[in-house]
Amino acid sequence: MAGTTELYTPVLSNALVILGAAGAVIPIFARFRITPVIGFILIGLLVGPYGLGTLVAEYPWLSHFTISDPDSLDLFAEFGIILLLFSIGLELSFARLWQMRQQVFGLGSLELLGIGAALAAILTALGHHPVAALALGAALALSSTALVLRITSTATPVGRAALAMLLFEDMALVPIIFVLGALAPTARGSMEGLANTLLLGTAVVVGLLVVGRYMLPPLFAQAARTKSPELFLAASLLVVILASLATAAAGLSPIVGALIAGLLIAETEYHGEVENIIEPFKGLALGIFLITVGMSIDLAAVARDIVKIVLATCGVIALKAVVTALLLRLMGARRGTATETGILMASPSETTLIVLSAAAAAQIIAPATEQFWQIVTALGLTVTPLLALAGRYMGGRVDGVEPPHRLPGEKDPRAVIIGFGRVGRLVADMLQAHEKPYMAVDADADLVSEGKQRGYAVTFGDAARGNALSRLGLDKATAVILTMDEPVAAQRLVRKIRASHPDLPIIARARDTTHAAALYQAGATQAVPETLESSLQLSEAVLVDLGVPMGPVIASIHEKRDELREQLMREGGLAEKPSLRSSSLREHSL
Repeated sequence: MAGTTELYTPVLSNALVILGAAGAVIPIFARFRITPVIGFILIGLLVGPYGLGTLVAEYPWLSHFTISDPDSLDLFAEFGIILLLFSIGLELSFARLWQMRQQVFGLGSLELLGIGAALAAILTALGHHPVAALALGAALALSSTALVLRITSTATPVGRAALAMLLFEDMALVPIIFVLGALAPTARGSMEGLANTLLLGTAVVVGLLVVGRYMLPPLFAQAARTKSPELFLAASLLVVILASLATAAAGLSPIVGALIAGLLIAETEYHGEVENIIEPFKGLALGIFLITVGMSIDLAAVARDIVKIVLATCGVIALKAVVTALLLRLMGARRGTATETGILMASPSETTLIVLSAAAAAQIIAPATEQFWQIVTALGLTVTPLLALAGRYMGGRVDGVEPPHRLPGEKDPRAVIIGFGRVGRLVADMLQAHEKPYMAVDADADLVSEGKQRGYAVTFGDAARGNALSRLGLDKATAVILTMDEPVAAQRLVRKIRASHPDLPIIARARDTTHAAALYQAGATQAVPETLESSLQLSEAVLVDLGVPMGPVIASIHEKRDELREQLMREGGLAEKPSLRSSSLREHSL
Protein backbone atom coordinates (compact mmCIF):
# COMPACT_ATOMS: atom_id res chain seq x y z
CA MET A 1 0.00 0.00 0.00
CA ALA A 2 2.84 2.37 0.80
CA GLY A 3 4.43 1.69 -2.59
CA THR A 4 1.13 2.43 -4.32
CA THR A 5 0.83 5.72 -2.44
CA GLU A 6 4.35 6.72 -3.47
CA LEU A 7 3.55 5.81 -7.06
CA TYR A 8 0.42 7.92 -7.29
CA THR A 9 1.58 10.94 -5.27
CA PRO A 10 3.55 12.59 -8.13
CA VAL A 11 0.69 11.95 -10.56
CA LEU A 12 -1.89 13.48 -8.23
CA SER A 13 0.44 16.36 -7.43
CA ASN A 14 0.91 17.12 -11.13
CA ALA A 15 -2.85 16.89 -11.71
CA LEU A 16 -3.46 19.30 -8.82
CA VAL A 17 -1.00 21.84 -10.25
CA ILE A 18 -2.43 21.60 -13.79
CA LEU A 19 -6.10 21.83 -12.79
CA GLY A 20 -5.32 24.58 -10.29
CA ALA A 21 -3.48 26.52 -12.99
CA ALA A 22 -6.36 26.12 -15.43
CA GLY A 23 -8.86 27.18 -12.78
CA ALA A 24 -6.83 30.29 -11.95
CA VAL A 25 -5.50 31.34 -15.35
CA ILE A 26 -8.60 31.09 -17.52
CA PRO A 27 -10.99 33.22 -15.36
CA ILE A 28 -8.35 35.85 -14.56
CA PHE A 29 -7.24 36.36 -18.15
CA ALA A 30 -10.81 36.14 -19.45
CA ARG A 31 -11.78 38.95 -17.07
CA PHE A 32 -9.20 41.22 -18.71
CA ARG A 33 -10.01 39.86 -22.20
CA ILE A 34 -6.48 38.49 -22.62
CA THR A 35 -5.82 35.13 -24.24
CA PRO A 36 -4.92 32.51 -21.60
CA VAL A 37 -2.01 31.37 -23.79
CA ILE A 38 0.40 33.73 -22.03
CA GLY A 39 -0.99 32.72 -18.65
CA PHE A 40 -0.40 29.01 -19.21
CA ILE A 41 3.17 29.61 -20.40
CA LEU A 42 3.91 31.80 -17.36
CA ILE A 43 2.42 29.13 -15.08
CA GLY A 44 4.70 26.56 -16.71
CA LEU A 45 7.65 28.83 -16.16
CA LEU A 46 6.71 29.28 -12.51
CA VAL A 47 6.03 25.64 -11.59
CA GLY A 48 8.68 24.08 -13.84
CA PRO A 49 12.18 22.82 -13.03
CA TYR A 50 13.70 26.25 -13.75
CA GLY A 51 11.14 28.10 -11.60
CA LEU A 52 9.98 26.98 -8.17
CA GLY A 53 11.52 23.58 -8.93
CA THR A 54 14.96 25.03 -8.14
CA LEU A 55 13.84 25.67 -4.54
CA VAL A 56 12.32 22.25 -3.77
CA ALA A 57 15.54 20.92 -2.21
CA GLU A 58 15.58 23.85 0.24
CA TYR A 59 11.81 24.01 0.78
CA PRO A 60 10.34 20.49 0.32
CA TRP A 61 6.76 21.71 0.71
CA LEU A 62 7.09 23.45 -2.67
CA SER A 63 6.98 20.00 -4.32
CA HIS A 64 3.19 20.18 -3.98
CA PHE A 65 3.15 23.28 -6.19
CA THR A 66 5.60 22.17 -8.88
CA ILE A 67 5.63 19.58 -11.67
CA SER A 68 7.79 16.74 -10.36
CA ASP A 69 8.24 15.05 -13.75
CA PRO A 70 7.90 17.45 -16.71
CA ASP A 71 8.43 14.63 -19.23
CA SER A 72 5.24 12.94 -18.00
CA LEU A 73 3.21 15.80 -19.51
CA ASP A 74 4.51 15.32 -23.05
CA LEU A 75 1.89 12.71 -23.88
CA PHE A 76 -0.96 14.99 -22.78
CA ALA A 77 0.54 17.92 -24.67
CA GLU A 78 0.73 15.86 -27.86
CA PHE A 79 -2.87 14.73 -27.37
CA GLY A 80 -3.92 18.38 -27.10
CA ILE A 81 -2.39 19.12 -30.50
CA ILE A 82 -4.10 16.01 -31.92
CA LEU A 83 -7.49 17.22 -30.66
CA LEU A 84 -6.78 20.68 -32.08
CA LEU A 85 -6.14 19.26 -35.56
CA PHE A 86 -9.23 17.09 -35.17
CA SER A 87 -11.36 20.15 -34.44
CA ILE A 88 -9.83 21.95 -37.44
CA GLY A 89 -10.91 19.05 -39.61
CA LEU A 90 -14.44 19.35 -38.20
CA GLU A 91 -14.59 22.98 -39.35
CA LEU A 92 -13.48 22.01 -42.86
CA SER A 93 -14.92 19.71 -45.49
CA PHE A 94 -13.44 17.89 -48.46
CA ALA A 95 -15.11 20.37 -50.80
CA ARG A 96 -13.63 23.35 -48.95
CA LEU A 97 -10.21 21.68 -48.73
CA TRP A 98 -10.29 21.01 -52.47
CA GLN A 99 -11.06 24.67 -53.06
CA MET A 100 -7.98 25.55 -50.96
CA ARG A 101 -5.59 23.19 -52.79
CA GLN A 102 -3.80 26.01 -54.63
CA GLN A 103 -3.27 27.90 -51.40
CA VAL A 104 -2.15 24.81 -49.46
CA PHE A 105 0.34 23.48 -52.02
CA GLY A 106 1.13 26.80 -53.69
CA LEU A 107 1.27 29.40 -50.94
CA GLY A 108 2.13 26.82 -48.25
CA SER A 109 5.12 25.36 -50.11
CA LEU A 110 6.46 28.78 -51.16
CA GLU A 111 6.20 30.09 -47.59
CA LEU A 112 7.98 27.12 -46.02
CA LEU A 113 10.73 26.85 -48.65
CA GLY A 114 11.23 30.63 -48.91
CA ILE A 115 11.55 31.25 -45.19
CA GLY A 116 13.64 28.12 -44.64
CA ALA A 117 16.07 29.07 -47.43
CA ALA A 118 16.37 32.67 -46.21
CA LEU A 119 17.06 31.60 -42.62
CA ALA A 120 19.57 28.96 -43.77
CA ALA A 121 21.45 31.54 -45.85
CA ILE A 122 21.63 34.00 -42.95
CA LEU A 123 22.75 31.34 -40.45
CA THR A 124 25.42 30.10 -42.88
CA ALA A 125 26.71 33.64 -43.24
CA LEU A 126 26.86 33.86 -39.42
CA GLY A 127 29.20 30.87 -39.28
CA HIS A 128 26.97 27.78 -39.00
CA HIS A 129 27.74 24.69 -41.05
CA PRO A 130 25.49 24.65 -44.17
CA VAL A 131 23.76 21.40 -43.16
CA ALA A 132 23.15 22.69 -39.63
CA ALA A 133 21.88 25.99 -41.05
CA LEU A 134 19.50 24.09 -43.33
CA ALA A 135 18.12 22.10 -40.38
CA LEU A 136 17.66 25.23 -38.26
CA GLY A 137 16.04 27.08 -41.16
CA ALA A 138 13.51 24.27 -41.70
CA ALA A 139 12.72 24.14 -37.98
CA LEU A 140 12.30 27.88 -37.47
CA ALA A 141 10.25 28.30 -40.68
CA LEU A 142 7.39 26.35 -39.07
CA SER A 143 4.58 28.31 -37.41
CA SER A 144 2.37 27.33 -34.48
CA THR A 145 -0.78 25.48 -35.52
CA ALA A 146 -1.82 25.15 -31.88
CA LEU A 147 -1.78 28.91 -31.23
CA VAL A 148 -2.44 30.60 -34.57
CA LEU A 149 -5.67 28.70 -35.27
CA ARG A 150 -6.71 29.23 -31.66
CA ILE A 151 -6.35 32.98 -32.08
CA THR A 152 -7.79 33.58 -35.56
CA SER A 153 -10.93 32.39 -37.34
CA THR A 154 -10.72 30.28 -40.49
CA ALA A 155 -13.79 32.15 -41.79
CA THR A 156 -11.69 35.31 -42.39
CA PRO A 157 -9.14 35.95 -45.18
CA VAL A 158 -6.33 35.99 -42.59
CA GLY A 159 -7.50 32.72 -41.05
CA ARG A 160 -7.87 30.98 -44.41
CA ALA A 161 -4.37 32.04 -45.54
CA ALA A 162 -2.87 30.94 -42.21
CA LEU A 163 -4.74 27.63 -42.36
CA ALA A 164 -3.41 26.87 -45.85
CA MET A 165 0.19 27.45 -44.82
CA LEU A 166 -0.16 25.56 -41.55
CA LEU A 167 -1.73 22.55 -43.26
CA PHE A 168 1.22 22.30 -45.64
CA GLU A 169 3.69 22.67 -42.75
CA ASP A 170 2.00 19.86 -40.83
CA MET A 171 2.13 17.59 -43.89
CA ALA A 172 5.79 18.51 -44.47
CA LEU A 173 6.88 17.67 -40.92
CA VAL A 174 7.53 13.98 -41.60
CA PRO A 175 9.55 14.55 -44.82
CA ILE A 176 11.64 17.20 -42.99
CA ILE A 177 12.53 14.74 -40.23
CA PHE A 178 13.40 12.04 -42.76
CA VAL A 179 15.60 14.41 -44.75
CA LEU A 180 17.43 15.36 -41.54
CA GLY A 181 18.00 11.67 -40.92
CA ALA A 182 19.38 11.30 -44.45
CA LEU A 183 21.78 14.20 -43.86
CA ALA A 184 23.10 12.67 -40.64
CA PRO A 185 26.79 11.68 -40.79
CA THR A 186 25.95 8.04 -40.02
CA ALA A 187 22.76 7.79 -42.12
CA ARG A 188 22.29 4.80 -44.42
CA GLY A 189 19.24 4.17 -46.56
CA SER A 190 17.19 7.04 -45.11
CA MET A 191 15.86 8.17 -48.50
CA GLU A 192 14.69 4.64 -49.20
CA GLY A 193 12.94 4.68 -45.83
CA LEU A 194 11.29 7.99 -46.73
CA ALA A 195 9.93 6.53 -49.98
CA ASN A 196 8.57 3.47 -48.18
CA THR A 197 6.94 5.60 -45.51
CA LEU A 198 5.27 7.86 -48.07
CA LEU A 199 3.90 4.85 -49.98
CA LEU A 200 2.62 3.18 -46.82
CA GLY A 201 1.26 6.49 -45.51
CA THR A 202 -0.63 7.10 -48.75
CA ALA A 203 -2.19 3.65 -48.54
CA VAL A 204 -3.25 4.23 -44.92
CA VAL A 205 -4.76 7.64 -45.73
CA VAL A 206 -6.76 6.19 -48.64
CA GLY A 207 -7.91 3.36 -46.40
CA LEU A 208 -9.06 5.78 -43.72
CA LEU A 209 -11.00 7.82 -46.27
CA VAL A 210 -12.78 4.78 -47.70
CA VAL A 211 -13.54 3.06 -44.39
CA GLY A 212 -14.52 6.28 -42.62
CA ARG A 213 -16.90 7.39 -45.33
CA TYR A 214 -19.04 4.27 -44.91
CA MET A 215 -18.48 3.42 -41.24
CA LEU A 216 -18.77 6.76 -39.44
CA PRO A 217 -22.39 7.75 -40.33
CA PRO A 218 -23.94 4.54 -38.90
CA LEU A 219 -21.57 4.63 -35.91
CA PHE A 220 -22.60 8.13 -34.86
CA ALA A 221 -26.24 7.50 -35.77
CA GLN A 222 -26.28 4.61 -33.32
CA ALA A 223 -24.58 6.73 -30.65
CA ALA A 224 -27.09 9.52 -31.25
CA ARG A 225 -30.08 7.18 -30.87
CA THR A 226 -28.97 6.32 -27.35
CA LYS A 227 -29.08 10.03 -26.45
CA SER A 228 -26.07 9.40 -24.22
CA PRO A 229 -23.43 12.16 -24.26
CA GLU A 230 -20.92 9.73 -22.76
CA LEU A 231 -21.33 7.28 -25.66
CA PHE A 232 -21.06 10.12 -28.17
CA LEU A 233 -17.83 11.28 -26.51
CA ALA A 234 -16.47 7.73 -26.47
CA ALA A 235 -17.22 7.30 -30.18
CA SER A 236 -15.54 10.62 -31.01
CA LEU A 237 -12.38 9.81 -29.04
CA LEU A 238 -12.31 6.30 -30.51
CA VAL A 239 -12.34 7.66 -34.06
CA VAL A 240 -9.63 10.27 -33.52
CA ILE A 241 -7.34 7.92 -31.58
CA LEU A 242 -7.67 5.07 -34.12
CA ALA A 243 -7.00 7.41 -37.03
CA SER A 244 -3.99 8.96 -35.27
CA LEU A 245 -2.57 5.53 -34.39
CA ALA A 246 -3.03 4.36 -37.99
CA THR A 247 -1.02 7.24 -39.49
CA ALA A 248 1.58 7.03 -36.72
CA ALA A 249 2.04 3.30 -37.41
CA ALA A 250 2.61 4.14 -41.08
CA GLY A 251 5.38 6.57 -40.12
CA LEU A 252 3.36 9.74 -40.62
CA SER A 253 2.52 12.24 -37.91
CA PRO A 254 -0.52 11.33 -35.76
CA ILE A 255 -1.92 14.80 -36.40
CA VAL A 256 -2.46 13.78 -40.04
CA GLY A 257 -4.81 11.03 -38.87
CA ALA A 258 -6.57 13.44 -36.51
CA LEU A 259 -7.15 15.90 -39.36
CA ILE A 260 -8.54 13.16 -41.62
CA ALA A 261 -10.88 11.98 -38.85
CA GLY A 262 -12.21 15.51 -38.46
CA LEU A 263 -12.72 15.89 -42.21
CA LEU A 264 -14.67 12.63 -42.37
CA ILE A 265 -16.96 13.56 -39.48
CA ALA A 266 -17.44 17.04 -41.00
CA GLU A 267 -19.19 15.34 -43.92
CA THR A 268 -21.86 13.95 -41.55
CA GLU A 269 -24.70 15.76 -39.81
CA TYR A 270 -23.12 15.06 -36.41
CA HIS A 271 -20.08 17.32 -36.76
CA GLY A 272 -21.56 20.14 -34.66
CA GLU A 273 -22.32 17.86 -31.72
CA VAL A 274 -18.89 16.21 -31.89
CA GLU A 275 -17.16 19.60 -31.95
CA ASN A 276 -19.22 20.71 -28.96
CA ILE A 277 -18.32 17.61 -26.94
CA ILE A 278 -14.59 17.69 -27.76
CA GLU A 279 -14.11 21.41 -27.02
CA PRO A 280 -13.44 21.20 -23.22
CA PHE A 281 -10.92 18.37 -23.59
CA LYS A 282 -9.11 20.16 -26.39
CA GLY A 283 -8.78 23.34 -24.34
CA LEU A 284 -7.41 21.53 -21.28
CA ALA A 285 -4.95 19.44 -23.29
CA LEU A 286 -3.75 22.53 -25.15
CA GLY A 287 -3.25 24.25 -21.81
CA ILE A 288 -1.03 21.35 -20.70
CA PHE A 289 1.03 21.76 -23.87
CA LEU A 290 1.51 25.46 -23.16
CA ILE A 291 2.57 24.67 -19.59
CA THR A 292 5.26 22.32 -20.95
CA VAL A 293 6.49 25.15 -23.21
CA GLY A 294 6.85 27.41 -20.19
CA MET A 295 8.69 24.70 -18.24
CA SER A 296 11.30 24.44 -21.01
CA ILE A 297 12.49 28.04 -20.52
CA ASP A 298 15.73 28.08 -18.50
CA LEU A 299 15.85 31.51 -16.91
CA ALA A 300 19.55 31.12 -16.05
CA ALA A 301 20.39 30.37 -19.69
CA VAL A 302 18.24 33.30 -20.78
CA ALA A 303 20.08 35.62 -18.40
CA ARG A 304 23.48 34.47 -19.69
CA ASP A 305 22.63 35.03 -23.37
CA ILE A 306 19.85 37.58 -23.06
CA VAL A 307 21.13 39.84 -25.86
CA LYS A 308 21.68 37.00 -28.34
CA ILE A 309 18.32 35.42 -27.50
CA VAL A 310 16.39 38.67 -27.93
CA LEU A 311 18.17 39.47 -31.20
CA ALA A 312 17.60 35.94 -32.51
CA THR A 313 13.90 35.99 -31.55
CA CYS A 314 13.32 39.41 -33.10
CA GLY A 315 15.30 38.47 -36.22
CA VAL A 316 13.33 35.27 -36.84
CA ILE A 317 10.00 37.02 -36.26
CA ALA A 318 10.89 39.96 -38.54
CA LEU A 319 12.16 37.77 -41.37
CA LYS A 320 9.18 35.42 -41.28
CA ALA A 321 6.71 38.31 -41.17
CA VAL A 322 8.29 40.07 -44.15
CA VAL A 323 8.62 36.96 -46.35
CA THR A 324 5.08 35.76 -45.60
CA ALA A 325 3.56 39.19 -46.23
CA LEU A 326 5.45 39.60 -49.54
CA LEU A 327 4.32 36.17 -50.74
CA LEU A 328 0.71 36.97 -49.92
CA ARG A 329 0.94 40.29 -51.75
CA LEU A 330 2.44 38.57 -54.80
CA MET A 331 -0.48 36.13 -54.75
CA GLY A 332 -3.02 38.95 -54.77
CA ALA A 333 -3.90 39.41 -51.09
CA ARG A 334 -4.79 42.87 -49.84
CA ARG A 335 -2.12 44.81 -47.98
CA GLY A 336 -3.95 44.63 -44.67
CA THR A 337 -4.53 40.89 -44.98
CA ALA A 338 -0.92 40.23 -45.99
CA THR A 339 0.45 42.36 -43.14
CA GLU A 340 -1.74 40.82 -40.45
CA THR A 341 -1.12 37.25 -41.65
CA GLY A 342 2.63 37.79 -41.91
CA ILE A 343 2.91 39.06 -38.33
CA LEU A 344 0.55 36.38 -36.99
CA MET A 345 2.62 33.59 -38.59
CA ALA A 346 5.99 35.05 -37.54
CA SER A 347 6.69 33.09 -34.35
CA PRO A 348 8.22 29.58 -34.33
CA SER A 349 6.11 26.50 -33.68
CA GLU A 350 5.64 23.70 -31.21
CA THR A 351 6.80 21.43 -34.07
CA THR A 352 10.02 23.49 -34.20
CA LEU A 353 10.96 21.76 -30.96
CA ILE A 354 10.39 18.36 -32.61
CA VAL A 355 12.61 19.21 -35.58
CA LEU A 356 15.32 20.61 -33.31
CA SER A 357 15.32 17.38 -31.30
CA ALA A 358 15.53 15.33 -34.52
CA ALA A 359 18.45 17.44 -35.78
CA ALA A 360 20.29 17.03 -32.48
CA ALA A 361 19.65 13.27 -32.45
CA ALA A 362 21.09 13.08 -35.99
CA GLN A 363 24.17 14.99 -34.73
CA ILE A 364 23.54 17.79 -37.22
CA ILE A 365 23.47 20.45 -34.49
CA ALA A 366 25.20 20.51 -31.11
CA PRO A 367 23.23 20.17 -27.83
CA ALA A 368 24.10 23.77 -26.89
CA THR A 369 22.72 25.00 -30.22
CA GLU A 370 19.56 22.97 -29.68
CA GLN A 371 19.04 24.49 -26.22
CA PHE A 372 19.58 28.04 -27.51
CA TRP A 373 16.98 27.72 -30.25
CA GLN A 374 14.57 25.91 -27.93
CA ILE A 375 14.61 28.99 -25.70
CA VAL A 376 14.08 31.23 -28.74
CA THR A 377 11.14 29.05 -29.80
CA ALA A 378 9.57 29.13 -26.32
CA LEU A 379 9.87 32.92 -26.18
CA GLY A 380 8.41 33.19 -29.67
CA LEU A 381 5.42 31.06 -28.67
CA THR A 382 4.94 33.23 -25.59
CA VAL A 383 4.64 36.46 -27.62
CA THR A 384 2.35 34.95 -30.30
CA PRO A 385 -0.83 36.51 -28.79
CA LEU A 386 0.94 39.89 -28.73
CA LEU A 387 1.94 39.39 -32.37
CA ALA A 388 -1.71 38.71 -33.20
CA LEU A 389 -2.73 42.03 -31.63
CA ALA A 390 0.10 43.87 -33.39
CA GLY A 391 -0.83 42.24 -36.70
CA ARG A 392 -4.46 43.25 -36.35
CA TYR A 393 -3.44 46.82 -35.57
CA MET A 394 -0.90 47.08 -38.39
CA GLY A 395 -3.25 45.44 -40.87
CA GLY A 396 -5.89 48.04 -40.08
CA ARG A 397 -3.38 50.89 -40.41
CA VAL A 398 -2.00 49.91 -43.84
CA ASP A 399 -5.30 48.97 -45.45
CA GLY A 400 -8.06 50.54 -43.39
CA VAL A 401 -10.02 48.55 -40.84
CA GLU A 402 -11.18 45.51 -42.76
CA PRO A 403 -14.26 43.78 -41.34
CA PRO A 404 -13.99 40.02 -41.05
CA HIS A 405 -15.26 38.23 -44.15
CA ARG A 406 -17.39 35.17 -43.76
CA LEU A 407 -17.62 32.30 -46.16
CA PRO A 408 -20.73 32.46 -48.38
CA GLY A 409 -23.70 31.05 -46.52
CA GLU A 410 -21.79 30.60 -43.25
CA LYS A 411 -23.77 32.03 -40.32
CA ASP A 412 -25.91 34.21 -42.60
CA PRO A 413 -28.98 35.70 -40.88
CA ARG A 414 -31.60 32.97 -40.55
CA ALA A 415 -34.24 31.58 -38.24
CA VAL A 416 -33.20 28.73 -35.94
CA ILE A 417 -35.72 25.92 -35.33
CA ILE A 418 -35.03 23.83 -32.24
CA GLY A 419 -36.79 20.49 -32.57
CA PHE A 420 -37.61 18.97 -35.94
CA GLY A 421 -40.59 16.77 -35.31
CA ARG A 422 -44.06 17.30 -36.77
CA VAL A 423 -44.31 20.92 -35.65
CA GLY A 424 -40.74 21.87 -36.54
CA ARG A 425 -41.09 20.47 -40.04
CA LEU A 426 -44.30 22.42 -40.59
CA VAL A 427 -42.57 25.63 -39.50
CA ALA A 428 -39.72 24.88 -41.92
CA ASP A 429 -42.24 24.33 -44.74
CA MET A 430 -43.82 27.72 -44.09
CA LEU A 431 -40.45 29.47 -43.94
CA GLN A 432 -39.43 27.85 -47.24
CA ALA A 433 -42.75 28.84 -48.81
CA HIS A 434 -41.99 32.47 -48.00
CA GLU A 435 -38.30 32.18 -48.98
CA LYS A 436 -37.03 32.79 -45.44
CA PRO A 437 -33.69 31.07 -44.57
CA TYR A 438 -33.58 28.79 -41.55
CA MET A 439 -31.52 26.11 -39.82
CA ALA A 440 -33.10 23.35 -37.74
CA VAL A 441 -31.45 21.25 -35.02
CA ASP A 442 -32.64 18.10 -33.33
CA ALA A 443 -31.15 15.45 -31.03
CA ASP A 444 -33.03 12.61 -32.75
CA ALA A 445 -30.69 11.07 -35.34
CA ASP A 446 -33.54 9.40 -37.26
CA LEU A 447 -35.48 12.67 -37.63
CA VAL A 448 -32.32 14.46 -38.79
CA SER A 449 -31.47 11.76 -41.32
CA GLU A 450 -35.02 11.72 -42.70
CA GLY A 451 -35.12 15.51 -42.86
CA LYS A 452 -31.84 15.75 -44.77
CA GLN A 453 -33.04 13.13 -47.25
CA ARG A 454 -36.08 15.30 -47.94
CA GLY A 455 -33.95 18.39 -48.49
CA TYR A 456 -34.46 20.23 -45.19
CA ALA A 457 -31.66 22.32 -43.64
CA VAL A 458 -31.34 20.31 -40.44
CA THR A 459 -28.35 19.20 -38.37
CA PHE A 460 -27.83 16.96 -35.38
CA GLY A 461 -27.26 18.54 -31.96
CA ASP A 462 -28.55 18.76 -28.43
CA ALA A 463 -29.44 22.43 -28.04
CA ALA A 464 -29.91 22.08 -24.29
CA ARG A 465 -26.25 21.13 -23.74
CA GLY A 466 -23.03 23.11 -23.89
CA ASN A 467 -22.58 25.81 -26.52
CA ALA A 468 -24.40 24.00 -29.32
CA LEU A 469 -26.62 27.04 -29.88
CA SER A 470 -23.67 29.37 -30.46
CA ARG A 471 -22.49 27.11 -33.26
CA LEU A 472 -25.79 27.72 -35.05
CA GLY A 473 -25.05 31.46 -35.12
CA LEU A 474 -27.61 32.84 -32.66
CA ASP A 475 -25.84 36.20 -32.80
CA LYS A 476 -26.99 36.41 -36.44
CA ALA A 477 -30.36 34.67 -36.02
CA THR A 478 -33.57 36.46 -37.03
CA ALA A 479 -35.60 34.42 -34.54
CA VAL A 480 -35.56 31.19 -32.54
CA ILE A 481 -38.52 28.81 -32.78
CA LEU A 482 -38.77 26.17 -30.05
CA THR A 483 -40.99 23.24 -31.05
CA MET A 484 -39.76 20.77 -28.42
CA ASP A 485 -42.36 18.77 -26.52
CA GLU A 486 -40.49 18.93 -23.22
CA PRO A 487 -41.94 21.70 -20.99
CA VAL A 488 -39.15 21.95 -18.42
CA ALA A 489 -36.36 21.79 -21.00
CA ALA A 490 -38.13 24.41 -23.12
CA GLN A 491 -38.37 26.82 -20.18
CA ARG A 492 -34.68 26.39 -19.35
CA LEU A 493 -33.69 26.92 -22.95
CA VAL A 494 -35.82 30.06 -23.28
CA ARG A 495 -34.26 31.45 -20.11
CA LYS A 496 -30.75 30.64 -21.36
CA ILE A 497 -31.30 32.21 -24.79
CA ARG A 498 -32.95 35.31 -23.34
CA ALA A 499 -30.05 35.86 -20.93
CA SER A 500 -27.49 35.89 -23.74
CA HIS A 501 -29.65 37.53 -26.46
CA PRO A 502 -32.03 40.07 -24.87
CA ASP A 503 -33.46 41.34 -28.18
CA LEU A 504 -33.81 38.06 -30.07
CA PRO A 505 -37.42 37.03 -30.84
CA ILE A 506 -38.20 33.65 -29.23
CA ILE A 507 -41.35 31.84 -30.36
CA ALA A 508 -42.06 28.74 -28.29
CA ARG A 509 -44.53 25.88 -28.53
CA ALA A 510 -46.44 25.39 -25.27
CA ARG A 511 -48.27 22.31 -24.09
CA ASP A 512 -51.12 24.26 -22.48
CA THR A 513 -51.97 27.71 -21.15
CA THR A 514 -50.13 27.13 -17.86
CA HIS A 515 -46.98 26.18 -19.72
CA ALA A 516 -47.39 29.21 -22.01
CA ALA A 517 -47.52 31.55 -18.99
CA ALA A 518 -44.32 29.95 -17.66
CA LEU A 519 -42.61 30.42 -21.04
CA TYR A 520 -43.57 34.10 -21.09
CA GLN A 521 -42.11 34.44 -17.61
CA ALA A 522 -38.89 32.77 -18.81
CA GLY A 523 -38.53 35.33 -21.59
CA ALA A 524 -40.41 34.06 -24.64
CA THR A 525 -41.60 36.66 -27.13
CA GLN A 526 -44.52 34.47 -28.15
CA ALA A 527 -45.79 31.25 -26.54
CA VAL A 528 -48.33 29.24 -28.53
CA PRO A 529 -50.37 26.70 -26.50
CA GLU A 530 -51.45 23.67 -28.51
CA THR A 531 -54.80 23.45 -26.69
CA LEU A 532 -55.59 27.09 -27.40
CA GLU A 533 -54.75 26.89 -31.10
CA SER A 534 -56.79 23.73 -31.58
CA SER A 535 -59.77 25.45 -29.95
CA LEU A 536 -59.40 28.49 -32.22
CA GLN A 537 -59.12 26.31 -35.34
CA LEU A 538 -62.22 24.38 -34.27
CA SER A 539 -64.09 27.65 -33.75
CA GLU A 540 -63.02 28.88 -37.18
CA ALA A 541 -64.31 25.69 -38.86
CA VAL A 542 -67.65 25.91 -37.03
CA LEU A 543 -68.23 29.56 -37.94
CA VAL A 544 -67.41 29.00 -41.61
CA ASP A 545 -69.72 25.97 -41.79
CA LEU A 546 -72.50 28.07 -40.23
CA GLY A 547 -72.21 30.53 -43.10
CA VAL A 548 -70.22 33.36 -41.50
CA PRO A 549 -68.00 35.04 -44.17
CA MET A 550 -64.28 34.09 -44.00
CA GLY A 551 -63.06 37.70 -43.52
CA PRO A 552 -64.96 38.41 -40.27
CA VAL A 553 -64.13 34.90 -39.01
CA ILE A 554 -60.38 35.41 -39.46
CA ALA A 555 -60.57 38.88 -37.88
CA SER A 556 -62.43 37.57 -34.84
CA ILE A 557 -60.01 34.65 -34.46
CA HIS A 558 -57.03 37.02 -34.50
CA GLU A 559 -58.74 39.31 -32.00
CA LYS A 560 -59.48 36.42 -29.65
CA ARG A 561 -55.89 35.11 -30.02
CA ASP A 562 -54.43 38.52 -29.04
CA GLU A 563 -56.82 38.77 -26.09
CA LEU A 564 -55.88 35.32 -24.79
CA ARG A 565 -52.17 36.00 -25.39
CA GLU A 566 -52.27 39.15 -23.26
CA GLN A 567 -54.10 37.21 -20.56
CA LEU A 568 -51.39 34.52 -20.57
CA MET A 569 -48.66 37.13 -20.37
CA ARG A 570 -50.32 38.71 -17.37
CA GLU A 571 -50.49 35.30 -15.73
CA GLY A 572 -46.79 34.93 -16.44
CA GLY A 573 -46.05 38.16 -14.60
CA LEU A 574 -45.61 40.27 -17.76
CA ALA A 575 -48.61 42.52 -17.51
CA GLU A 576 -46.67 45.68 -18.33
CA LYS A 577 -47.32 46.66 -21.95
CA PRO A 578 -47.45 43.17 -23.43
CA SER A 579 -48.09 44.64 -26.87
CA LEU A 580 -44.49 45.80 -26.98
CA ARG A 581 -43.34 42.19 -27.19
CA SER A 582 -45.65 41.55 -30.14
CA SER A 583 -44.40 44.66 -31.92
CA SER A 584 -40.83 43.55 -31.29
CA LEU A 585 -41.57 40.30 -33.09
CA ARG A 586 -43.08 42.12 -36.06
CA GLU A 587 -39.99 44.32 -36.31
CA HIS A 588 -37.77 41.21 -36.52
CA SER A 589 -39.48 39.77 -39.56
CA LEU A 590 -38.55 36.18 -40.25
